[in-house]
Amino acid sequence: MRDAYIVTAVRTPGCRRGKGAFANTRPESLISFIMRTAVGKTPGLEGKDIEDIMLGCCFPEAEQGLNLGRIAGQIAGFPISVSGATVNRFCASGLEAIVQASMRVMAGWSEVTIGAGVESMTMVPMGGNLPRPNPEYAKNNPDLYCSMGITAENVAIRYKISREEQDGFAYQSQMKASAAKAEGRFIEVVPTPATKYVEQADGTYRKETFLQEFDDGIRPDTTKEGLAKLRPAFSLTGSVTAGNSSQTTDGAAATVIMSEAAVKKYGVKPIAKVKCYATVGCRPDEMGVGPAYAIPKVLEKAGLKVEDIGLFELNEAFASQAIYSMRQCGLDKPGIAERVNVNGGAIALGHPLGCTGAKLCATLVNNMKAKGVKYGVESMCIGGGMGAAAVFELCE
Repeated sequence: MRDAYIVTAVRTPGCRRGKGAFANTRPESLISFIMRTAVGKTPGLEGKDIEDIMLGCCFPEAEQGLNLGRIAGQIAGFPISVSGATVNRFCASGLEAIVQASMRVMAGWSEVTIGAGVESMTMVPMGGNLPRPNPEYAKNNPDLYCSMGITAENVAIRYKISREEQDGFAYQSQMKASAAKAEGRFIEVVPTPATKYVEQADGTYRKETFLQEFDDGIRPDTTKEGLAKLRPAFSLTGSVTAGNSSQTTDGAAATVIMSEAAVKKYGVKPIAKVKCYATVGCRPDEMGVGPAYAIPKVLEKAGLKVEDIGLFELNEAFASQAIYSMRQCGLDKPGIAERVNVNGGAIALGHPLGCTGAKLCATLVNNMKAKGVKYGVESMCIGGGMGAAAVFELCE
């Protein structure tokens, strides 16, 4: 099987649902812009050279509906010949899209593809606009449709993750993200056009566009004392709060993937290879533990150990599940813990659902390049009770 090379990986800023810079920016605009930018940043590449687009989206309906993978490519200005599909593996949708786009290259079916992700949590609510769980199955198996917040509470209770530990983890995420922003370490972020509607003197609204350059959910003034004052968000007696949970966020990310022949044809220097990918199932009512199973599985498939991995991007859906997953995989050990989410995680930067897998890939491979790290791992828990993990190998 051929190698699949990541040659460009970029993302928009992540902006808070409802209150952030992208609240009035449609998801098609976000994803078409970042895909067009990814192509533009790849020397010699044009839209006509893209053969297929795999786009992750967690709730592909309303503004994100129909087949956004196809629609976004057309809005981006790619020729009619560029095909596209929408991929849904809930929180791993963006990563799944990158893997499926890579598999097309690895199988010899395509030479150049895009793997991407998008989510407007402002315009399409979590759970969708009209969720309809199967009533007969749900009657005896309600856990499959369990609230994500309750699954985080279950993890905290079952595996004895204290409120203090969760708040401490959240504090560190905010501090790491704040430092990364101040030091200009988010090199994968592209300033992105955003829309706002400004009221005029006559009561009408004028559409205006501005550039959003940074993740607007980072809170550098966060304190442990402030986090401790927040009320539980999902259970009156619980420990999971808005402060130690991921932010609901809008955003998009895109990755250009090439075969070795295409890399030589366009004369580009690839960043990393997609080395291995694994998914697992776990109990739906504690879906957050997914990485605890997915990371060992992908490392075994790749013939690697935790100690071989120079950087980890572990999605912080909730502090409770991230802490548990790190403990189970040995990522909390001295010398290893410092390699996890070096620029902060979703608690500070946001979790734009279908975008997150693609977003973390962009963060990971660009950090691998900047630090000269040979192997990186990306992993996340997935609603419905799953985990996913991928290994990327730096190109020398």
